[in-house]
This record gives sequence, structure tokens and C-alpha cells, in this order.
Amino acid sequence: MRVRFGFSILLILLSFAVYAQEQPNQRIVALAPHIVESLFAIGAGDRIIATTDHADYPNAAKDIPQVGNYARLQIERIVQLQPDLVIGWKTGNPIEDLERLEKYGLKVVYSNPSQLEDVASELRFYGELTSLTEQANALAESYLSRLHTLKRKYSDAAPVVTFYEMWARPLRTVAKKAWLQQQIALCGAQNPFSDLAEDYPLISLEQVLASNPQVVIQPSPHSASSPDALNWQQWQHIPAAKHGFVFHPNADKTHRMTMRMLDELELLCQNIDSAREFYISNSD
Repeated sequence: MRVRFGFSILLILLSFAVYAQEQPNQRIVALAPHIVESLFAIGAGDRIIATTDHADYPNAAKDIPQVGNYARLQIERIVQLQPDLVIGWKTGNPIEDLERLEKYGLKVVYSNPSQLEDVASELRFYGELTSLTEQANALAESYLSRLHTLKRKYSDAAPVVTFYEMWARPLRTVAKKAWLQQQIALCGAQNPFSDLAEDYPLISLEQVLASNPQVVIQPSPHSASSPDALNWQQWQHIPAAKHGFVFHPNADKTHRMTMRMLDELELLCQNIDSAREFYISNSD
């Protein structure tokens, strides 16, 4: 009996040891708002010990210490925190700073979403890093299902000439494979500047007015509420201004590579579709 009792205790202790390894008490430095948001989504938000500027969702993220921004990371402070894992944004953090962290012996992995589908891949990646695969995979499947439904819905939609005001002064738009270009293309929007050489090219106001946009997208809170934002109503000769099709999607959702992006994208597609129906019904 004593032998069996002792063996049972040993099995219990081994089970706890395995569980502890599968659910590590990680200390994570997450170096971008979208990384923070996705970690919270899969249930790993309480493991984040530091992040960067603008990591403000969910509300709990606002209480996490910040250790830099897109231009500079506080290397010494990050090293002092002794994180188990640093998740950097390959195109959104200074690459030289990330390389320095690696030289200090920290484990650095990279977020690098480039396609809309990559949100699901990122969720799965974070799930593997945190041993929260079940939650992460479920969210990834839900995201892909919603995304593919949107794509099918607008795949044959009539094009609507659309200008995206990424920034006002200097005037900048979206093109090529830009994250936001992919979004408006999914909605059936026709960007007259989509073939320009850069993803976020500078452009003149004269070029925009000459393109005669049927829809103008002016995201908030960054562009729409900025004192430098363009007042499109002063150019009533363009259809977008004349008919009131200037839309203000929430940039904190559309600009971030997270599940919340789909909520705003669905609304944006609906707004563009309302303009589409208007122009079709009022065509000669």
C-alpha cells in the first residue's frame, strides 16, 4: 500500500511538472500594438511585461510599461527586465535595435504580417510561443472564415473609384501591396493610384481631384480629426464630396493586423457598397 501510495504521489508531481512546462510563467516584451492585442486575445496578456507607444487595447494594455516606439527602443531597460521572450515587429521596429537585443542574448522572434490572411498565422504563432494553441487556433479559424466570407461577398462587385487619404500634409495615399490597399480592394474599390511604385506614395491634390473619386476614405482619429486634415466638401465637383461619400473608418482598427480589423473592414465595405448602389441607380 505504501509503495502504491508513493507511486501515486510521484505521478501527481510529474503531472504538475509537465503542466508547469506547458503553461510557463513567461515574461514577454511585445514591441507593437498589434502584437499586444493578439496576445491578449489568446489569453496571454498577463505575461506581457513591457510594450511600446500606442499599445492601448484592451484597456489593460494601457497599464503595461512602455519601452520605446517605432523610431527607438530602450535597449538597456529591456535587458534589465530580463524577459523570456521578445516579440518584435520586423517592419515596425528599428532593425538595428532588435539585432542589439539578440546580441545581449535575449530570445527575439519576429512578427511580420503582410497579407490579410497573416493575422490568422500570427495568432497561431503566438499560440505556439505561449502554449495556448487551442485558443489561438480557434480564433485563427474564426478570423479566416469571416475574411473569406467578405472576399466572396464583394468578389464580383462593380468597381467604385476610391481615394484613400493616408495622411494629409504631405498628402499620402496607399498603393501596391499596402495593408490598407488590400482592404479597399477586397471591398471592390478601384484605387486610381494602386500601381504607383511605393506602398504609401506621396501624391498631389491635383492628381486626386483629376481622378474624380466617387469615394474618399479619410480615417479617424489620425487624419479626420487632425487640424491638417483636408476638408473634401470644398471640392463639390468631385462625386465623393457632392454626394457625401467621405467615410471615416477607425484607424486604430483598420491599421492594425488584428482580429478587430475585420469589424471595421465589414463596415467600410458596407459604406463603399452604399456608394456603389447609389451610382448604379443614378447612372445614365
